[in-house]
Amino acid sequence: MEKPVVIYTDHIVNKTLCYNFAKGSGSLMCHVSKFRDYNKAIATYGILRGTLEIIKKVRNFYYMDHGYFNQSKRSFENNRTNIINLDGYFRIVYNNFIHNGKGNYPDDRLKKLNLKIHDQRKSGNHIILSEPSNAMKKLYNVPNWTEDTLKLVRKYTDRKLVVHNKFSNKPLNVLFKDAWAFVSLQSTAGFIAMSEGIPSYFTENTLCNIGQIRNIEKPSIDYEIFNNLAYGQWTLKEIETGEAWEYISRNFF
Repeated sequence: MEKPVVIYTDHIVNKTLCYNFAKGSGSLMCHVSKFRDYNKAIATYGILRGTLEIIKKVRNFYYMDHGYFNQSKRSFENNRTNIINLDGYFRIVYNNFIHNGKGNYPDDRLKKLNLKIHDQRKSGNHIILSEPSNAMKKLYNVPNWTEDTLKLVRKYTDRKLVVHNKFSNKPLNVLFKDAWAFVSLQSTAGFIAMSEGIPSYFTENTLCNIGQIRNIEKPSIDYEIFNNLAYGQWTLKEIETGEAWEYISRNFF
């Protein structure tokens, strides 16, 4: 298994994740400004500060970002995302930016998370449209995602639609209380919604198997997805010790 070159930037979170990944996998590190060998596999965190441009040029890559459950604490204000700590889980994905939820993984890692998973709810007045960040709109080439998705959802339901993004005044946990469904491009908040018993729908191709928007009035939740996603996220300690790499290098999940 080829070890990737770990591409780091000057951003503290990127640098921390990349250092620990390199240590755990025994990989070499290279600053984003100096990398030129695009035949090499790479690993990096995030898509800003030049990392996305390299990802687009290489054949194979390992992508790190915040996990699906029990993420590190963050705050969102003044159009900035502030990382409060790095105590949570981070996803590591091979040749993609998010896992598709497919697989037949055991529930041992999910149980370690101590999540309170609710049964699927039978009521709800509104549908949450989780607006992607500008970076995600650019990455997936969906500049008009909000307008296009509003029109798509409206074809299949007349329920109230609430547009929300990470800088909205009303937090998601408040909107969850009376939500019928959650719709996003690829937001990991969709999996949190599912754990609250709220069916989630994703427009990004990797995740569209989880639910079809045309069935939004006949929703269902496949809770087995949680077992699979739990095997795609790791703590900083698991990354640093090599446990994450040992598993990932044997399983192209």
